[in-house]
Amino acid sequence: MSSVQSQQEQLSQSDPSPSSNSCSSFELIDMDAGSLYEPVSPHWFYCKIIDSKETWIPFNSEDSQQLEEAYNSGKDCNGRVVPTDGGRYDVHLGERMRYAVYWDELASEVRRCTWFYKGDKDNKYVPYSESFSQVLEETYVLAVTLDEWKKKLESPNREIIILHNPKLMVHYQPVAGSDDWGSAPTEQGRPRTVKRGVENISVDIHCGEPLQIDHLVFVVHGIGPACDLRFRSIVQCVNDFRSVSLNLLQTHFKKAQENQQIGRVEFLPVNWHSPLHSTGVDVDLQRITLPSINRLRHFTNDTILDVFFYNSPTYCQTIVDTVASEMNRIYTLFLQRNPDFKGGVSIAGHSLGSLILFDILTNQKDSLGDIDSEKDSLNIVMDQGDTPTLEEDLKKLQLSEFFDIFEKEKVDKEALALCTDRDLQEMGIPLGPRKKILNYFSTRKNATGINRPTLQPASGANIPKESEFCSSSNARNGDYLDVGIGQVSVKYPRLIYKPEIFFAFGSPIGMFLTVRGLKRIDPNYRFPTCKGFFNIYHPFDPVAYRIEPMVVPGVEFEPMLIPHHKGRKRMHLELREGLTRMSMDLKNNLLGSLRMAWKSFTRAPYPALQVSETAEETEAEPESTSEKPSDVNPEETSVADKEEVLPINVGMLNGGQRIDYVLQEKPIESFNEYLFALQSHLCYWESEDTVLLVLKEIYQTQGIFLDQPLQ
Repeated sequence: MSSVQSQQEQLSQSDPSPSSNSCSSFELIDMDAGSLYEPVSPHWFYCKIIDSKETWIPFNSEDSQQLEEAYNSGKDCNGRVVPTDGGRYDVHLGERMRYAVYWDELASEVRRCTWFYKGDKDNKYVPYSESFSQVLEETYVLAVTLDEWKKKLESPNREIIILHNPKLMVHYQPVAGSDDWGSAPTEQGRPRTVKRGVENISVDIHCGEPLQIDHLVFVVHGIGPACDLRFRSIVQCVNDFRSVSLNLLQTHFKKAQENQQIGRVEFLPVNWHSPLHSTGVDVDLQRITLPSINRLRHFTNDTILDVFFYNSPTYCQTIVDTVASEMNRIYTLFLQRNPDFKGGVSIAGHSLGSLILFDILTNQKDSLGDIDSEKDSLNIVMDQGDTPTLEEDLKKLQLSEFFDIFEKEKVDKEALALCTDRDLQEMGIPLGPRKKILNYFSTRKNATGINRPTLQPASGANIPKESEFCSSSNARNGDYLDVGIGQVSVKYPRLIYKPEIFFAFGSPIGMFLTVRGLKRIDPNYRFPTCKGFFNIYHPFDPVAYRIEPMVVPGVEFEPMLIPHHKGRKRMHLELREGLTRMSMDLKNNLLGSLRMAWKSFTRAPYPALQVSETAEETEAEPESTSEKPSDVNPEETSVADKEEVLPINVGMLNGGQRIDYVLQEKPIESFNEYLFALQSHLCYWESEDTVLLVLKEIYQTQGIFLDQPLQ
């Protein structure tokens, strides 16, 4: 100890405030380290398999601190569970494993890390095992305390670690193929850097997420298991969506966060692809798949066929049951884990997922049991017990004598509603009663909004009649207009909550409704249980279609342009609009000048009388001035009229607000829209503009607005 004290005295005389960072010689480093030993600060990591390679990812600072507190609590770690990542994962401390809570995912190894070495092919550091890290720490303590370096340790894998000094520690890995009788490990392989403590390695450690959850959003994916060009799953894409939302909350809702008015929005993925393809259909498809172009056929079976599955009665039922049951299950589990949650719920769907949610929402029934909701539910599945029988209907029409004929032909009320005039004539019904029956069922259909007694397959023969009905706007306020005609005959499950807003990203809803035979959505129609609906798409998205022209088919108008998250429009869009406006002004001025010159050139000569000439000039001047605005400004007035007609009525599907919202393309995307078409369909997960619109609409329902409104 006397030697250590003498070293401290010498060091204090040479430098009043010594630090290891300011020392340049190894001797000074050694002396300083001998007097300033500090215990290492552990940080918790978990292992993920990314591109078939293990990658160690640090927990955020709050989760790591919670894990360390649980580890140091003195209690038995076995059976101890610590929620992390905003409650989406649970860490079983005794097992050192991390499990997903709301979805199926392979468990990840968890490690309490103190020592690291640099990996082979990248600059990412890999943590040593906890047991070997403890051995390294004990060796480091002895080296610092006794000021004895050049320590050599051998890992369980015969790898050599040499501690030269506090700033220089290396790791030697044996060369592949060397045997037990080979040369010394220290002479083999390239040395790797060894670091002590997470603060000495380059790694991003986030602060954590707000504990308060204001709103819950379920996100349903589209076709296939991959959701972007990097072939990532819905879980990974929703993780990006959530991360973008947390960043935007800090930048665009800063005042509300400082006043502790808001916490965060939780986004949870809903996976239906895996349950669908676990039914054994893949095995059946494989038997009939040709062996050529194997990868392309596998991609088709695994991805594109999901569209055909949804139009199959058997697999459509599986899909809607999976989506609804998963959302109900996750919602129940979420409430169990967050008993203080008082916020609302919204749903979002990408591509085919948006169509699935649309069909589920159109077939919901309001749980309040009011009159309007009962009317709405009539069109989903007709309840035989609540409606008059065929015999009662014929009695009402004073045609009871024909009931025996219908009974003999086994024609019930549903079959009679599908009969044509020729069908009734073949059964022997006279002309007068035929007209009464046909008129009764047609007027009843129009009055109640029932297009068919039960949901008919898409291949039914009644689609022309239904499309004619849907093109007419005879639904009263509160009546249910069936926007789901042509759907396959399935029983739509019921959600145990009422979504506040439905967001559709890159959605083909409009196309599917048109293909099903629907020409028009009644302006008074709204979802039975959902108040809002936003159709968000990229202008180059080949899968996206508009909704508003189906509500207002006779008017042409542009969709709402989503503002850039930094405000204003993108530079190339402003430049394009400026050039268009400037060319329009030049055109109008040039045409006006040419018209005035032509009129003055073709004007007839006036009489020589001075008085009459001045009189005619005074009459001609107001005439010319009155003609000038009508000749020069027709296009300007039309443009002004177009700008004034912006507040257009697009119906009640979104509570009277606009439905279609288009993103602004990036400058590089505007060069070739075909080149970026596929990418534009998969761009929504990391689009700040999309996420900001979602957050803005969600928090507006709570009376919270952006710090600065975007223009």
